[in-house]
Amino acid sequence: MPPPDRSGGATARQVLRNPKIWITPTVLVGVVSLLLSLLYMGGILNPRTDLHRLPVGLVNADRGGVIGGKQENLGARITAGIAAAPDPGDRVGWRILSPAAARDALASNQIYGALEIPAGFTAAIAALGTPAGRSPDRPTMTVLTNPGSGSLAASFATTTAQQAARQASLELGRQLTAAVPPTAAPVSSAAALLLADPATVVTVVGHPIGPHSGLGLSAFYYTLLLVLAGFLGANIINNGVDVALGYTDNELGPWHTRRQTVPISRRRTLVVKSVMSVALAVLTSALIMAATVGLLGMDASHLPLLFLFSFCASAAVGLGVQAINATFGGIGQLVSMFVFIVLALPSSGATIPLQALPTFYRFLAHFEPMRQLSDGIRAILYFDAQADAGLGRAWTMIAVGTVAALVLGFSMTTYYDRKGLGRLPGKT
Repeated sequence: MPPPDRSGGATARQVLRNPKIWITPTVLVGVVSLLLSLLYMGGILNPRTDLHRLPVGLVNADRGGVIGGKQENLGARITAGIAAAPDPGDRVGWRILSPAAARDALASNQIYGALEIPAGFTAAIAALGTPAGRSPDRPTMTVLTNPGSGSLAASFATTTAQQAARQASLELGRQLTAAVPPTAAPVSSAAALLLADPATVVTVVGHPIGPHSGLGLSAFYYTLLLVLAGFLGANIINNGVDVALGYTDNELGPWHTRRQTVPISRRRTLVVKSVMSVALAVLTSALIMAATVGLLGMDASHLPLLFLFSFCASAAVGLGVQAINATFGGIGQLVSMFVFIVLALPSSGATIPLQALPTFYRFLAHFEPMRQLSDGIRAILYFDAQADAGLGRAWTMIAVGTVAALVLGFSMTTYYDRKGLGRLPGKT
């Protein structure tokens, strides 16, 4: 038998044997665990199967040449053939570009890689039919990578371009071999082998990023820091203000205190919390930049713009959390966690590109904040802060999110106040 409780209150066993105390935490913990498992794992298990219109460039710089007495441009033939090849799953979004347009697209993150046919490709193919005893040079096709798009996105694009180049080389080899007349002068064995698979594939970096960029992942983790700072900071401020105003008990270890309740409306309380979230976003953004760029040496340029964007992003997240907490009360932190963390991470497109995510996550990416913010940070860190690299959309969505948070928070708190749903003891 357990010893009696000297305080005269309920014992732990008595509390635990009450089924009502189990219902709410059991349901909430179970639902959250299930949703976390489905949402996080559902977007990453088979990205290759989920590929949809991965943006890859096709570049023909070939000047053409004479083959078999006819003027040919094999580069144009290859790029047209790759673009027109059957793609039942619509997995690759080939974009036929000029060399200059391809460099611009790589530099603005419009494509994740490119396959380029160089200027002398047709001439190099024509030179394969040289007399025996001469070793012909092997024609090349170049795969241009874009590590700033993210390691997995760049890997998908590189693999796709390499496979297309290899298939094109083999198809070209079959055509060249079939076109050799029986009465033609003999060629060397090396030339014969090259004729069957004439092109080699060379991979080079199309748009380089700094060595301290986490292989294109530093933008994602920097964005995650900003979102966590805004999210956690807002919740700390929310609890701290409620303690200071006497609406929540303060417990620190064995010490328990409760301050005298300050009569204040919900709307004015939201003003206090929102102002504090915006003000502290200056501090958190500065500390994040100081730690990552100053102490750890992360590659970054446009530092004033990076700080300004970081501040606005973190402040917008903080305002959103405060609005949700003011609207939903006790479950506000759980709701804001789903909005800014649970649904945002798998739909951000920062680790797995959006084109490799299931349709549900691509839909979420249109409005989930982390996708918008990571595109902006990526543009600043890797793509010279170009608006069309994602920065323009990011600024727009920060403005939209800020306005939405203010409208939601102040409209709901004003409604609660007018209905007499105050927070003072005894009020309902």
